[in-house]
This record gives sequence, structure tokens and C-alpha cells, in this order.
Amino acid sequence: MENRATLLIMLLILCHGVSITMGLWGIQTENKENGPHSEHEKLFLLQNSKRLVKTDAGEMSVLHGYGGRISERPLHVGFITMGPSSLFVPQYLDSTLILFVSSGEAKVGFIYDDELAESELKKGDVYQIPAGSTFYLSNTGDSQTLQIVCSIDPSESLGVGIFQSFYIGGGSDPVSVLSGFHPRILEAAFNVSGVELGRFFTRRHDGPIVHVGDSHAKASSLWTKFLQLREDEKLHHMKKMMQDQDEEEEKDEEEEKQKTSWSWRKLLESVFSNEMQKKADHDTHKSPHSCNLYDRKPDFENSYGSSVALDGSDYSPLKSSGVGIYHVNLKPGSMMTPHVNPRATEYGVVMKGSGRIQILFPNGSNAMDTEIKEGDVFFVPRYFPFCQIASSNEQLDFFGFTTSSKKNRPQFLVGSSSLMKTMMGPELAAAFGVSEDTMKNILNAQHEAVILPTPWTKSEQQSHDNKEAFFKILPNIETIMT
Repeated sequence: MENRATLLIMLLILCHGVSITMGLWGIQTENKENGPHSEHEKLFLLQNSKRLVKTDAGEMSVLHGYGGRISERPLHVGFITMGPSSLFVPQYLDSTLILFVSSGEAKVGFIYDDELAESELKKGDVYQIPAGSTFYLSNTGDSQTLQIVCSIDPSESLGVGIFQSFYIGGGSDPVSVLSGFHPRILEAAFNVSGVELGRFFTRRHDGPIVHVGDSHAKASSLWTKFLQLREDEKLHHMKKMMQDQDEEEEKDEEEEKQKTSWSWRKLLESVFSNEMQKKADHDTHKSPHSCNLYDRKPDFENSYGSSVALDGSDYSPLKSSGVGIYHVNLKPGSMMTPHVNPRATEYGVVMKGSGRIQILFPNGSNAMDTEIKEGDVFFVPRYFPFCQIASSNEQLDFFGFTTSSKKNRPQFLVGSSSLMKTMMGPELAAAFGVSEDTMKNILNAQHEAVILPTPWTKSEQQSHDNKEAFFKILPNIETIMT
């Protein structure tokens, strides 16, 4: 009787523990009405996109990452789209950005070691902008749209929304951080009249992303010319603007043009003067380098796909941000075998194609099993088993960030190089309640590692082989028919 009572108590405790585990994640158990896909099937898809900037020249939107119980450290994923010859005006953020150029070409300039550092970025490049660094971003292409995916680390943010922008340049939209100072303070700081400053701080009204082509505003064209100069030319241009200031005394339109140009010169001087002077004294100064993800040799590659990762040992700026980067390409019907990230939470963006992702809870129950397509963003908490599968008729190409700049070393649960294969022995066999020979037969059946074929892959390959065979014998058929 005592044994039964004890067993009953243990059973109640076990059931209570399972219910608490499920409750921590806000999950309800499946029932027949919900079918195989319960209401939490999209639990790990980031779906609440927030548009932060929208202008005629471009836009920026952000997907909010999760922290707390689900992830030890949230990362936000941002998307920047900029039209040809456009500029994201100078600003600084309370969050670190890691940029990944998914298409187009860009120029990024920011204050680095008290100097103006500029870098040309191309497709596949990765670049870091530390929190608090004043920077600008421009699309250097005349006809191509610039698209950037970025990670946003909110750990240093002020806690106001997703992150906070502090614009250097601006007018009524965006508002410059300088515009809030008392007029007399600004007059003294710039050494110009209040009338001139009034014009200066009210001209810009078309948002943070602006056109800088010749067909747009005169103030924007000034930025266009300035941004197109080499760094040594910028210094020369600044000095020339200062010399020309004393000589230009024209009236009406020429006078207005002079005042506008002089005001721009004052702002540039106040922000970049020390940097420009140091640039003249230290011509050998090098700006932070970028790292191209697509130029790297894959860490793993076989007939079914490839994967590559960047960590702090590959690209040193990642060390300070504590973020890693990866890219995976799965061929049609192929699968990234079930695995676990032991060191980091993973955020993924589907760049091309479609497929499926399944994520499991630590207790082995289904957390999410859903289709993913181009543009979807998912995240996988640290320690949670998961796998991705490409659709049978198209590839699945995804890029993403991890919350650690150390080598992630994912643990693959299945495959010829899996941890189960490494641990194969009497202990593992006993854990499954089978003989060691049975265990070996099961684990040795799979000859591929990391990225595996599936029945869809095989059927696609069979279809391809049948087509090739048909076209080979087609001339013979035509001969017979003739």
C-alpha cells in the first residue's frame, strides 16, 4: 500500500513538473481539434515588424528579438533598403550595428579613433558600427537598390523602444540633436547669426534617408559632392571652403547660396575638423576593414549544400559585439541534420527559396514545425534541438546571427559525424534499450554528415536522371520513327 502511495505521489509530481515546463513557454498541449500543428507552431518566427524610417529614398524596419526565458540575450534584426544615390544622414545610435550587404554597394563612414574612417562595401560584406559612433551610410550605385540586413544589440540602449537614433544633420525631419540648444548657445558655438541658424536648422524635412542626386535639393547636392571625394580631397575641400568664405560677398541667390554653403561648412567643421586635421598628419591611418562572407571557403560542403560561419577569430570586430555570423545553402530537398547550438541563440533570415524548420523543447516535444519562405526570420534558443529542410523544388538559402562571437561548434545529433556516432558504445545502446550491434547498424546506416539527402532529394535526382536518359535516347527514337 505504501509503495502505491509513493508511486502515486511521484506520478503527480512528474505531471506537475511537465505542466510547469510547458507553462514556462506559454504553450498549450495539442488536442485533436488543433491537429498536428498546434497554435504555437510559429512560436520562434519573428513576425512583428516595426517600420522606423520611411521616405522616398528608402526605409528601415526592425524585428524585435526575444530575451528572458526564451533567449539569454535578445538581438533585433533590421532591414535597410535605400534607393540609388541616397544617404542615411549622419547619426549615432545607442546600440551596436553589424551590417551585412545582401545586395548593392555602399559607402559607410564613421568616427573611429577620433578620425573619419570610410569603407566601400559590396555584396556579402560584413561591417561593424559600435554604439555611440557617429556614422553615415550611402548607396553609391546610380541605378541599383542597396539592401542591408543588420543585427542590433540593445544591451547598451537607453530602453526607449528598440533603439534610439541621435541625428547630427537634420531640420524639421529628422530633428538634429543640436537644434534643442538655446539659440544664443548655438550662435556662440557656430559663430553665426540666429537668422542664419534658423535657415540652417529648418531646411531638411524629407526624413533621415534622403536623395543626394543632382535633381534634388541644393543642400543634398552638397553632400553628394562631399561624399564622392577621397579622404585627402575632403580635407583640401574643407580648407578651400574656408578660404572662399571670405571672398564670396554676392547678394540675393548668390548670397543665400553662400550662407547655406558656409553653414554646411560650419557643421562639417564642428563634427569632422579634428578628424580631418589628424588625417593630414597621419596619412597612413587605416579604417576598420570589412569581411566578405561569400569570399570565404565553406566550413562544410558536400553534394547537398554548404555552410560557413564567422566568429571573433575570423573578424575581430565581432569580439567586442559578442555576435557571430553564418550562412547556409541547402539544395532542393536537402536537410541540415538535427543539431543543437551549445553556446548561442541563433537568428536566421531566409534570403532565397523556401523550406521547413522544426524546433523541439528540451523535453523532446514539438515547439515549432512550420514552413519558411524568403523574407521570414526565425530564431532558435540555445540548447534547443532543430533542423531545416529545403523544399523539394527549390533551394533554401539563409543567413543569420548568433549571440556569441566564439566558435559555436554545433552538435549534430544524427549523421556520420554526429555526437551519437562518436559516443557509440554499450552505454548509448543501454540508454535506448537495444543491443550494441543494433545501435551500430542504425548509426552506420547514414553515410552523409551535417547536410543530408532526404526522400525528396532522391526523387528529384531520380527525375533529373530520367530526363537526362530520355534526352540521350531521343535521337535514336527520332531515327527509328523516321
